[in-house]
Amino acid sequence: MLEIGRITRPHGVRGEVNVLLTSNRTERLDPGSVLDATNGTLEVRSSRPHKGGWLVQFVGVNHRDQAEALRNVVLSAEPIDDPDELWVHELIGATVIDQAGVAHGAVERVLDNPASDLLELDSGSLVPARFIVSHIAGEEIRVDVPVGLFDLDEAASERDVDG
Repeated sequence: MLEIGRITRPHGVRGEVNVLLTSNRTERLDPGSVLDATNGTLEVRSSRPHKGGWLVQFVGVNHRDQAEALRNVVLSAEPIDDPDELWVHELIGATVIDQAGVAHGAVERVLDNPASDLLELDSGSLVPARFIVSHIAGEEIRVDVPVGLFDLDEAASERDVDG
């Protein structure tokens, strides 16, 4: 299961809640969607964007007291099967290999960046995700990067050693 968001607080008196969606897939909150929560499952009755988040009504949550009980509940769902998407959980731990076949380290985390998400490698390198040309989940990521992208990291490493 993947964490897709979190209920932050109740909204109004009829059971709606504010949801901070951490997934970029807004269809996670479509009516009829079933999400896993700490204490079971929740089915989305309705949802709409609201002030940078979402107002969501879940089936069976009809008044503020029920909504209050959902405060800070983490919402999870199964991964969406979309072969054209890159999923963070598939990138973590994979080795990044450039177009020359040189391995540059394993992905430790993916950093959110407005221009392009960045793969942070255990070597300290940062690689924009837009340079990914193929990947095998959890094993390897092939990239086609501009000449010199990794040279700056190597020069910095050498300075640290010489120090």
